[in-house]
Amino acid sequence: MSPSSLDALIDALRCLPGVGPKTAQRMAYHLLQRDQRGAATLAGALQHALAVLRHCELCNSFTEDAVCRRCADPRHDRSLLCVVEMPADLAVLEQSQAYKGLYYVLMGRLSPLDGIGPRELGLERLIARATDGVVREVILATNFTNEGEATAHMVAELLAARGVRVSRLSRGVPVGGELEHVDAGTVAQALLDRREL
Repeated sequence: MSPSSLDALIDALRCLPGVGPKTAQRMAYHLLQRDQRGAATLAGALQHALAVLRHCELCNSFTEDAVCRRCADPRHDRSLLCVVEMPADLAVLEQSQAYKGLYYVLMGRLSPLDGIGPRELGLERLIARATDGVVREVILATNFTNEGEATAHMVAELLAARGVRVSRLSRGVPVGGELEHVDAGTVAQALLDRREL
């Protein structure tokens, strides 16, 4: 029988996405037997992050200050607001270096089966941000899953009703993609979203 502290560690590791009981058990054994220094570093970093991180008052992403560096940077176009589901999505858009506006991070997406509705996403904060008189266009960059599409649809309706210009990321064939390897749904969407040259 395992010590209760080991069971508690394994259960705690299971909260990570994609980590099941076996993976959590392997991680726990590895940290305790092979990398105690790494385990201590991980524990300290997690404890520190929980103590100092909060949500940015403007974009809702994580920051140590009231307003994050990105939102405070005057070089960003304040008339553009890109709505993403998670901070990881924001990071991907930033890496593209194609977008110069600001962001709003929902910290999730609508998922009625999981009990996540408009209130849990804090859509009233997004609406207040998008109707602040500075934002001219909101770009919806939620994922192209059923939940992401439902979230984009609801946000678009809420903002359009308030006179805010709303656009959606385009979908289609990836750069460098060959048509024979692209699924039919993506090809169909690329045809619908085609543009004139």
